[in-house]
This record gives sequence, C-alpha cells and structure tokens, in this order.
Amino acid sequence: MSTTEAAPQPMKLSWWVSGDTNAFFGLGFNTLVNVLTLSGLCLGVVNIPGADVFGVILPALGVQLLIGNVYYTYLARRLARREGRTDVCAMPYGPSVPHMFIVVFVIMLPIYLQTRDPLTAWAAGLAWSFIIGIIVLLGAFVGPWIRRYTPQAAMLGTLAGVSIAFISMRPAAQMFEALWIALPVMVIILIGFFTDLKLPGNIPVGLAALLVGSAIGWVGGYMSTPDVVAAAKDVALSLPTADLARLGEGLTDVAPLLATAIPLGIYNFTEGMTNVESAAVAGDEYNLRAILAADGAGAVVGSVLGCPFPPAVYIGHPGWKAAGGRTTYSLASGVVIALMCFLGLFSLLGALLPTPAIVPILLYIGLLIGAQAFQETPRRHAVAVVIAIIPNIASWAAGLMNNALSAAGTTAQQVGEEALNGAGLVYHGTVLLGGGAILAGMVLGSITVFVIDKNFFAAAIYSAIGAVLGFIGLIHAEQVGWNVGGQIALGYLFAAVLLAGFGLVMRRRGPVGDGVREDQPVAADLVGAEPGEGVPTPREGEPAAAGPADPGPDGRPAPV
Repeated sequence: MSTTEAAPQPMKLSWWVSGDTNAFFGLGFNTLVNVLTLSGLCLGVVNIPGADVFGVILPALGVQLLIGNVYYTYLARRLARREGRTDVCAMPYGPSVPHMFIVVFVIMLPIYLQTRDPLTAWAAGLAWSFIIGIIVLLGAFVGPWIRRYTPQAAMLGTLAGVSIAFISMRPAAQMFEALWIALPVMVIILIGFFTDLKLPGNIPVGLAALLVGSAIGWVGGYMSTPDVVAAAKDVALSLPTADLARLGEGLTDVAPLLATAIPLGIYNFTEGMTNVESAAVAGDEYNLRAILAADGAGAVVGSVLGCPFPPAVYIGHPGWKAAGGRTTYSLASGVVIALMCFLGLFSLLGALLPTPAIVPILLYIGLLIGAQAFQETPRRHAVAVVIAIIPNIASWAAGLMNNALSAAGTTAQQVGEEALNGAGLVYHGTVLLGGGAILAGMVLGSITVFVIDKNFFAAAIYSAIGAVLGFIGLIHAEQVGWNVGGQIALGYLFAAVLLAGFGLVMRRRGPVGDGVREDQPVAADLVGAEPGEGVPTPREGEPAAAGPADPGPDGRPAPV
C-alpha cells in the first residue's frame, strides 16, 4: 500500500437516530407499567411500607436497570462496529414480568400470611431472587449448548406462548375495563408501527399514544386531582445501599425457596435464550453468555441492595427494531426509569398517567412476538410452534384458577377435584401441563419438529430429556423433587422408545429424505453425523462444531 494512501476511517456510529425516539417511548412506557405494577403488588399484597418500597426496593431496581442497559448498549455498539452495520438494535432489559407475580404470590405472600410480618416476607423474596441470579449465571455456561441443539420453531414457539399468555392477555383485559381510553391508543400504535404512515409532525408513536390516552382519561374524569396531590408527597431522593443482613435473614431458611427458584431460574435463562434467538432471526446475533451474565448479575446485585424482582432480557427485540430502535434507546429508557426510581416519582406517575393509556404498548409487543414465531419458521413447522405455545397458556390458566380460588378463601384441594371437574375444569391436568411451561414447550416443540422432519433419533433424544425433566419435576409438575412426576416420565420414556424404533426401521429402509430443516440443520449432530453433515456454524462464544453449516439463501450460514 502506498504511504500516501489514506488509512481506513473508523465506522461512524450515531448515538441517536430518529427511530430511537419511538423505541425509547415504547420500551420506557413498557418498563414504566411494570414498575408501577410491582410497586402496587408490594404495597397492596405484601403490605411492605411505602417508605421501603419507594426508598429501598425501587432504587435497587434502578441500579439493576443501569447494569443491564449500559452493558447491552455496549454489546450492541460492539456488534455494529464488528459487522459494519448501523441497523443493530440493542436488547431490551427490565424487571421480569412473570417473576413479579411469582415472587409476590408464591414466595412473599404465603410468608406474610403466616408471620404477618411484611419485612420477613420481603427478606424471603430477596433470598429467592439471589438464588435465581446464581442459577442464571450458571445457565450462561450451558445455555449456548441448549440453544445449539434446540429447533428454532420450539424456541420461538414457547416465546410466543409467553407473549400471548403472560404479556398480552392481562393488558388486553385491562384495556377493556376502560376501552374508551385504550382503543384509541391501540389504533395509534397499530397505525404507527404496522403501516408506513407517519403521524402528524412526525411525532413519536409512543408519545402520541400516551398523550392522546392521557388527555381522554383526564377530560373524561377517569383520573383524580387529589390523588396527584397526595402522591406528590412521596417524591424524595433515595439511593440504594447494600444490606447483607437483610438478605442473610431470607437465606436462613432456603430449602422451601428452591422448589420454585430452580425451575424459574432455568426459566430465566431459557427465556433469555429464546429472546436471543428472536433477535438473531431479526438480524442481530448476540453472544448468549454475555446476555445471560447481565441478567444473573442484575438479580444478585439487586437482591443485595433490596430488590426482590429479578431482571431479564425482555421479549420484543424485533418490535423495537421494527420501530426504528438502534443501540441507545434501551439505555435511555433505563437511565430515565432509574432516575425516576431514585427520585421516588412512581407514586406520582401512577396518579398522573391512566393505566389504559399505557397497557396497549404491552399488547403490541405480544402481538409482534406471537406473529414472529409463525413468520420466521418454515410453514411445515407451524404445528410445532402451536404445541410449544400450549404449555404457557396452561400455566396462565392454572394461575387464574388458583387466584380465583384464593380470592374465594379456598383452594383446589379444599374444593376437591371431583367438584372442579364437574364445573368443566380439568384442573389437575391443566396444572401439570403448565408446570415448567418454558422448558415443556421447548421439549414438546423440539420433538414435533424432529418428527415432522423424520429425524426420529433426535426426537427420541428430546423425549428422553423430557422423561428426566418430568421425573424430577422441572416440567409438568407442581413441585421439584425426586420422582414427583413418575407418570409424566413414563409417558416421555415410552414415546422415546417408540421414536427410536421408528428411527431404526427407517434406517433399515434406507434414505427417506435428509430430514434436515432449512432453518436449523442440527439434528444430525445429535445422532452422530459424519463431519460436515448438517452441523451449524458456531455462534460467538460457542464451541466449534464438526463442520461448516449449510448455506442459507443469501450464501451465509443458515441461522440457528
């Protein structure tokens, strides 16, 4: 090269683009709703004093948000520079929505009802969150292996199940409690995010939706001025401090917490895994271990500071990318929400912003992720997507039944299975189907994909895995333990034997098609393929495989 030739200039990567504004408002309001919800659960269900909720729990949550969002922004900008792209979208991050309800109703509330001491219940929640964080950190090492050998339809399908049941249904129901506010907001979101039309003045979609909904709510008398005045008294600066004694109090009786912490910790890293897969389908290939490490570290640090709510990489990366989000929208939303936590503004915000004006944003994300599972997988795998969705719907339905019984002052055991069956409820079966729903959906979806592709040995391996998980209660069970799911394990084991038999018969008959799907040719890896046969290209941070991946239609390795 000539000495006079100019050296290549480093890629210019903007910190903010117009689409970041849309994504910032969307994710920010999403997180805002979640923080308002968990605050209400602490105050109204566990009766934790307001001073502790707004002065300790929320500031600790603010630190969690900063940890994850700063790190995810760094990962996004590193990926953009490495691949020379300006369309990389950062992973969204915030408090885990399912865990918000689980830690309150499954961990803290029973202890509060037993002891009538909200601080003891709070300490148990901190210990539970700490254990979740440790499990997720361990999952960062095994998660890439699970992702490598799990069909895309199974991962996106179970993610769609979470989005439909736990992300979409509650906001949709809340919308219909005040549809005169919520439906105009939803229409603005649909026009802004699902068409190529621009709003007047090119105003960000999320901001326009919130302004319209809030205006309708205030003009229509849905909101109350005295509530705003009362909430303003809670505004005060609070910074978190470590309290190991409070966490240690919760860890003194750790055994009862493990029954839910183990499967839900696994849920966290499998959900993170499926969210990374969702981002990869949208074009952004992140290091799974790096993503999970931030989740686990956030839970551990938050529990030490006083927050019992584990954080998580959020579902919805493709939605924020489609809305124009790039590398900084998530950081901006995290910083703003963290400042609100430190300043004690959430009581005031809850009085200013009508909930029906905010929840349609959650429904938008649920719609997008549910649609992606069908759009990004081969058409013949649609049935696998559906079967992966079903356990999550069962888990949601079982929770509704249990909550309704609890509100009536009784339990399923007291009512009796015969009476429940007589009312048309298959209660016990629904509970079992929904147990460990994330893992169960991935196992059932994987079996179905491999059967469709006539790769019976791979299907048999997944069925055998289901037998092990069912035997110890990590799927299709009400608790974790030894031989808690004997009949479940037998079902999967018999299916594994049957599938292996089909595999032997088909092998003796000779080739019946390559059994390899165009989206993820990994099945051969599970049953001893020759080098180079159906082996995917390793992802960043994963061990190398035996051979190169089959090329996709654009000449690059097909995504896993």
